[in-house]
Amino acid sequence: MIDIAQTIDHTCLKATASEEDIKKLCEEAVNYHFKTVCVPTCYVAMATHLLAGTSVGVTTVVGFPLGNETPAAKAFEAREAVINGATDVDMVINIGALKDKKYDYVKYDIQEVVKAAKEVCKHAIVKVIIETCYLEEDEIKTVTEIVAEAGADFVKTSTGFGTGGATLQHIKLMKSIVGDKIKIKAAGGISDLDVAKALIEAGADRLGTSKSVTIVTNLKSEADSGY
Repeated sequence: MIDIAQTIDHTCLKATASEEDIKKLCEEAVNYHFKTVCVPTCYVAMATHLLAGTSVGVTTVVGFPLGNETPAAKAFEAREAVINGATDVDMVINIGALKDKKYDYVKYDIQEVVKAAKEVCKHAIVKVIIETCYLEEDEIKTVTEIVAEAGADFVKTSTGFGTGGATLQHIKLMKSIVGDKIKIKAAGGISDLDVAKALIEAGADRLGTSKSVTIVTNLKSEADSGY
C-alpha cells in the first residue's frame, strides 16, 4: 500500500505567508510524516533550520508562478535555494516560449535550472511545472518530452495559481509519455482523499497540496472504519 503522506509536498505559497505560517507548516509536516514542505524561496533557510534532524525535505519554487523570468534569473534562484537547504526545486517553464514553439529555448531554460541546482547538490530534485491548464493536448505531449530530455526529475502539472489544477486526464497523458523515465507531480485543486488516491492511481508520484492534513486525517478515519 502506498504511504500517501510520503507522496505529499505540504504547501504554503500564498502571498501573505508569514513566519508563523511556515512554522506551523513545518510542525504539521513532521507530525504527519509528509515528504517535504513547499515554501517560497525567502523561507527556505528558515524551513531548513526548523526541519533539521527530521526526514522532511524542503521544496521551493523558481520562476513562480508565471515562468517568464530569464533562464539566468531562474538558475540564480535555484542555486541560492539549494545553498540555503532546498532539497527540491519546482520551476515553471516559459509558457509563452512553448506557445511560440521555441522548443530549444524551453529546454535550455530547464537545463539551466537543473545544472544550477545539481552543481550545488547532486541529489537535488528538480520538478518542472508545465501549467497544463494553459496547454493543448499536443503541447502537453511535446513539453513533457522536453522535460524528460532536459534532465529534470519530475514533470509537474500546475502552480495552483492558474485557471485550473491537476486532472486525471492530464496525469494519464503525461504518464503515457514519460513511462518510468521521470516521475510526475500533481498539484492544484487536490483537496480530498479520493482525489489524491485517484491521481496516484493515474500515475502521480508526488502531490502538491495545502490540504494535506485533511487528506491524511481522512485516510486515518477510513482505516479506522475498516474501509
